[in-house]
Amino acid sequence: MTSIESVTLEVPDPPAAKVFLSAAFDLDGSRIGVRPAAGETSGFRGFSLSLVVAQPANADALFGAALAAGAEPVKPVRKSLWGYGGVLRAPDGAIWKVATSRRKNAAPASREIEQIVLLLGVSDVLASKRFYTDQGLEVGRSFGRKYVEFAGSPSAVKLALYARRALAKDVGVAPEGSGSHRIALVGGGEPFTDPDGFAWEPAQARAGERATVRV
Repeated sequence: MTSIESVTLEVPDPPAAKVFLSAAFDLDGSRIGVRPAAGETSGFRGFSLSLVVAQPANADALFGAALAAGAEPVKPVRKSLWGYGGVLRAPDGAIWKVATSRRKNAAPASREIEQIVLLLGVSDVLASKRFYTDQGLEVGRSFGRKYVEFAGSPSAVKLALYARRALAKDVGVAPEGSGSHRIALVGGGEPFTDPDGFAWEPAQARAGERATVRV
């Protein structure tokens, strides 16, 4: 296994979630899929999805489209030390961040997404880093016990690890939560579950074909 082929979100209303993802982010299901939820989740689900774009105008365009499609703002788009971006909660409850490292626009606004990054909130960053390198992933960047980013194809979903409380703080939500993560990571061969209960499924397992391993 060298990367995440796609991410499947478990949602209460898959048709509505598909409409939202298309209207908000122009996502067609190839990298972010949905399937019916089969369990309850309360509070923070332990992950966030980031859409990396080329400039502030693109972040504004995506953020505005998401709000128009029914998302709830968590952090409004604004400048920061690292660039420009904001956080929102989709109607199905997933947390999305729209961001760019650039602070100035260099072209007309568009809704083009350069990279999708899945951030997993983990209890022990170093232990999870070892686990995933043992599974075949290659580390791209690492900052001790705080953050790890794995290398991968630009067409795939990039995986990163962040301490759970730090991730919750970054996206502006309380760190507490219980129940299923309501997410499945698709890629590789045999199914497995990581130390924090995030489930991986074979690349051929598409939405609805098999159940997610749960915590």
